[in-house]
Amino acid sequence: MRLTGAVYFDFELSSPWVAEAPPSREIAPIVMPGAQRVIEYHLIARGACWAHAVDEPPIRLKEGDLILFPQGDAHVLSSAPGMRAAPDMSMFVRRTSTLPIVYEHGGGGTERARLVCCFLGCDERPFNPLLTALPRTIHLSRTAEPASGWLSTLLNIAVGESGSARAGRDNILARMSELMFVEAVRRYIELLPAAQIGWLAGLRDPIVGHALAVLHGNPAEDWTVESLARAVGASRSVLADRFTALVAQPPMQYLALWRMQLASQRLRAGEPVAQVAVAVGYDSEAAFSRAFKRLVGEAPAAWRRSARGDARKFEIADV
Repeated sequence: MRLTGAVYFDFELSSPWVAEAPPSREIAPIVMPGAQRVIEYHLIARGACWAHAVDEPPIRLKEGDLILFPQGDAHVLSSAPGMRAAPDMSMFVRRTSTLPIVYEHGGGGTERARLVCCFLGCDERPFNPLLTALPRTIHLSRTAEPASGWLSTLLNIAVGESGSARAGRDNILARMSELMFVEAVRRYIELLPAAQIGWLAGLRDPIVGHALAVLHGNPAEDWTVESLARAVGASRSVLADRFTALVAQPPMQYLALWRMQLASQRLRAGEPVAQVAVAVGYDSEAAFSRAFKRLVGEAPAAWRRSARGDARKFEIADV
């Protein structure tokens, strides 16, 4: 994944309180203009609360817990289960360039909580198998992890930085948000049931995981199913069947899409189309351009113009 930035909100809350977030596609133009996808996650820094994606059951969150909404679902955070409120879009406006953006909210009761909320920008086009594979909600309980766990350490640092005024705080928070997301996804993969299927489950499979690592490690190689099978020490039929069953795509189709994702990043960075074509395994610029248009829906040059235009919007909004 190419993570493009982070915005933090620090909420001091008193009961009764409720905050409802609309789908992230509605928030993204306000919080992080130009980001292709905004992922929201919330850290319970103090106290406790309830949270859930709209139309799903509430989840009890305790101090140190982390909840993510990778698919951008509308969701609710509240002091008690069952509370709802119309989303207040004014809460997401960045009134300052200094992070975190601090709010006080609630009815003034004795039950208090503190939430550190992060909006993380990332790329999703043209092909992002990780985002597609993630569930609507990921809840990671601090009590399920040893106190010395890496995620606990990251959470403690993020909470400390969000409440400090030290130089470089904004940069630290941005990097911490990325590290917490990556570690949260790793924890989620580790907790998947043995019978799980999908791209994430494929990472754990000894054959499919090896094949994915090989393809990602050398995407420009002139791979065939036969050569890939030899590289991972499996028969052609076993690899093809297991890969398709877990990833829901044949190996060569997956490789073609993955090459387009890599190519899109290079195009956005300004590399010449001919150079990009060679870097991702095509013998000619014409062959690459045909494949890119077929799989992505527009020619490489048009993709670069639109992608760099989006990045420029983000840079202007972030100044």
